[in-house]
Amino acid sequence: MSTPLVSASRSVTRVLILADAPVLRRGLIGMVNETAGLQAVGTPGEPRRALTLAETAHPDAVIVELGTGRAATLNACRDLRRRFPQIAIVALATSEDPGVVNEALAAGVRGYLLMNTSPTLLGWAVLAARAGRTVVDPQIRRGEGHIEPVSRELTLEVPLTRRESDVLDELIQGQSNRVIGKNLFISEDTVKSHVKAILRKLGARDRAHAVSLVLSARNPAACTCGVHVLTGAPTTSPVSAAPADA
Repeated sequence: MSTPLVSASRSVTRVLILADAPVLRRGLIGMVNETAGLQAVGTPGEPRRALTLAETAHPDAVIVELGTGRAATLNACRDLRRRFPQIAIVALATSEDPGVVNEALAAGVRGYLLMNTSPTLLGWAVLAARAGRTVVDPQIRRGEGHIEPVSRELTLEVPLTRRESDVLDELIQGQSNRVIGKNLFISEDTVKSHVKAILRKLGARDRAHAVSLVLSARNPAACTCGVHVLTGAPTTSPVSAAPADA
């Protein structure tokens, strides 16, 4: 039976770093802490210590190095998924082989990025994985090994207003309500009202889920974050914004 984890504020995603190389661990901590909405937690360590570190750090997501010791690392990922199924696992890998990608996905990894990824791509992949989406680095050749991404778009019965669209853009960047209010010159209470309306219209559970839905709705080739979201849903119409302000 899984041990429940204690989650921090829903506006912050707690991330545990698992990598064999201390230099890589330090670099990933910096990338995570410099990304709005993410916070590195616990003591970073090797993937073989995954369960012990997860029990003490209570993360929402885990970033794991998938390099030379791939078999042992994937076993650690399987153990994490069995013990803590709510944790989103994002792998930073050295291989572009679609077979390796599929092996990682089968082990419970929900984000597969190459080592030269950007902080922005890493942060958005963590959010998407936490919301239940599967993402694969766009640098990996598509159409091989059954990992070709399919874009999923959203149709809203009630479209977003222009102001809600502005707030949604800020959410995608991982901004807090306070920062959104400052950037858009509105109060935090007004921001909260817009966020509630956005979640309702998107049918999203929370902010991370809303971000994931929008990222998966955008054409992977044109998506500024570069994340390919794997989904088998049919393509419909994109999210649209009404011309009126909120």
